[in-house]
Amino acid sequence: MTSTPPGPVHIVGAGPGVGASVARRFARAGHPVGLVARDPVRLAGLTLDLIAEGIPTESYPADASDPADLARALAMLAERQGPAEVLCFSPLPDVGLIKPVLETGAAELERALALNVVGAAAAVQAVLPAMREAGRGTLLFVTGGAVAHPNPERAASTVVGSAQQAYAALLARALDGTPLHVAHLVVVGAVGEGRTHEPDTVADRLWELHRAATETYAVLEQPLPER
Repeated sequence: MTSTPPGPVHIVGAGPGVGASVARRFARAGHPVGLVARDPVRLAGLTLDLIAEGIPTESYPADASDPADLARALAMLAERQGPAEVLCFSPLPDVGLIKPVLETGAAELERALALNVVGAAAAVQAVLPAMREAGRGTLLFVTGGAVAHPNPERAASTVVGSAQQAYAALLARALDGTPLHVAHLVVVGAVGEGRTHEPDTVADRLWELHRAATETYAVLEQPLPER
């Protein structure tokens, strides 16, 4: 009996940091890669880089804060590659919206929620029916450290991250007892080459969450200072 080959990992908010590392980590295990990002030029560049490395990659530009646009992009990737086995939702927050709570108004929260919460729900709705039909699938969410360490100087990140945490937790409860798995990874500290967390470290942790399928919430803390 032949085993079913790994299905695609579709990454929403794909960029040269975490998104690229997630693509490479899952590709090493045989998963085709699908990328969604807002900037078509940067997206095309990353797609070509991965293809040059021998990674089967497709991409489609979309704004994750626009549910119809995002659903269209994920549908296109599914048409080209087959339905996603793994969804990784990790768009970068709009740093222009990250302000102290007394300077954060309805407009800032509305825009932040549209990207990280409404966008997350749109992505899930786009991929979940096929995952349930296939009887396999993982929904991965990545947020910043304000979820674990609320900060009044980073109001939008804290509010939106907490909302996304609640959404992921509810999904995990609703899908408990099924073959599908939900995991939310909180990354405390800056991510980037030479920064608090290397993108590959984040990708490795996401891979562990996917493979183990036991944790629904995990925190990647800042390393303790050396004595």
